[in-house]
Amino acid sequence: MAADVDDLVRHFVRPGEHLHLAATQSRPNALTYALCRVFGDTGHFTISTTAVHTSAHALTIAGAVDRMIAGFVGDTYPSPRPNPLYARLAQGEPFTFEAWSLLSYVQRLMAGAMGAPYAVTGSLAGTDLAVGKGNDLVRVPDPADPEREVTLVSALRPDLTLVHGACADDAGNIVLFAPLGEGPYAAYAAKRGVLASVERIVSTEEVRAMSDRVVIPGQRVLGLCEAPLGAHPQSLRASDVDGVAGYLEDYAFIEEIVNRCGADERGREWYAEWVTGVGSHAGYLDKLGSERIEALTNPKPLPRRQICVDEPPTQQERLIVLGARAVAERVRSGGYDTLLAGIGSSHMAAWLAAGMLQHDGHDVKITAELGAYGFTPEAGDVFLFSLRHAARAEALGGVTEILGGMVSANPRALGVLGAAEIDESGTINTSLSGSGRWLTGSGGANDIASSTDCVVIASASPRRFVPTVHYRTSPGDRVIEVVSQFGRFVRADMGFRLTNWLPDDGEQVPDQPDALTRLATEAVAANTAWQPLVDDITVEKPITADELAALRALDPDGRYR
Repeated sequence: MAADVDDLVRHFVRPGEHLHLAATQSRPNALTYALCRVFGDTGHFTISTTAVHTSAHALTIAGAVDRMIAGFVGDTYPSPRPNPLYARLAQGEPFTFEAWSLLSYVQRLMAGAMGAPYAVTGSLAGTDLAVGKGNDLVRVPDPADPEREVTLVSALRPDLTLVHGACADDAGNIVLFAPLGEGPYAAYAAKRGVLASVERIVSTEEVRAMSDRVVIPGQRVLGLCEAPLGAHPQSLRASDVDGVAGYLEDYAFIEEIVNRCGADERGREWYAEWVTGVGSHAGYLDKLGSERIEALTNPKPLPRRQICVDEPPTQQERLIVLGARAVAERVRSGGYDTLLAGIGSSHMAAWLAAGMLQHDGHDVKITAELGAYGFTPEAGDVFLFSLRHAARAEALGGVTEILGGMVSANPRALGVLGAAEIDESGTINTSLSGSGRWLTGSGGANDIASSTDCVVIASASPRRFVPTVHYRTSPGDRVIEVVSQFGRFVRADMGFRLTNWLPDDGEQVPDQPDALTRLATEAVAANTAWQPLVDDITVEKPITADELAALRALDPDGRYR
């Protein structure tokens, strides 16, 4: 057993290896920082992980990575956004990048875990994510229907998988608590095995008493050490384990990383302060301090605040409320029973829609791609993957259960997605700007759009609603409606047609249909680069005080205002 994470890394990791950072709800952040301290810019690693954000930026700042394999590169809190460190990612800076969707990425790990050369995926086809993958992605005739093709993705097999767990025994049997994100597959896929940090080493008897929670067996574990708060600033869920306290996301710390990576320092001073400057994980905990740790491990309930609706809705709030109306109507008319939203205004609209439907006695399940099913969001916490929401879920699983079982295999699922660009075919871009600047990537969006009906919710502008997207992140053939801050577009024979118009506050609405059509057409022309298809307009009622109050109760800090 290693003395600490630095000792563990020093003993087992070799320069140039392919290291996988396991993305359960808890990420191996203490081990990630140890990689930086031990190797700095001499690592020359290939890194695979579902998403590069927060603490993973340390590897970038250190210069430790030659090649990255992931589905998302950017920031997720307080809202999804590009990170300046990766502006030239498409040009190969700061490393070579291989982009995947979340489910196809996990399917590659599953193939590696099961000794299969390939996995079949329903994602990626017809998008730029499928381009340039060589033998890692091949299209072959469907044996049952040679007129069709199926997509095969190659097995992903890292040299080592790095994991942070709740606890383990001396034999290395690692206990993890759902939601499990990518699940155990990378542990089985790793050629050499697993390096694990855990909150606490416990007795064999304690682990055997919860053997159903052992996700990674000791036979796969090469090295192990204790690292309390080893997932910080991400969260860790623990249940009924003596001496192991779960903890919530440290939002202030996450925002500090985001802000300092966006500042002139590009995160270098943050890195010197929090990664190399602390010297070790023990030094990191000392710098965090007991008061901050106590607030994370024993959090107080979120305060209930007085919600003010005197201020009129912002353009962002108009977008979210109009999106929620659209989603609620689609659920009522289309028989959908499950909502899976991408992170951002889209998930806020889905949450608001679910509340509207519940108020009307219509039950619909909210899901999150990392593994939460049937949860009621905790008012005041807008982060899609917060453990506060997981604590209010009907079931907890992982990516395969949600993106696979509850979406891809569920004809009653409705996706709710955002877009940096969307064109008149419904194709979505969340990867690359027109100037070649990296945005964020797919995450699970491609998987959702490839398999189920979708409503897209995005603030309209001529740079966002475009004739043709600059990068095809997600296919558009299952997009049935696009919602903007001023109206709703439904799919027509050619493009999308504006059917519902939300006038600005105080704007006069003409009685004559021709005049109404003219105003709506002018709105489309001013706010999009689409062909102005307008006909038979329904005027949306103004945002109500009840709708605004419900939204601001979910988001009292105005993160989406």
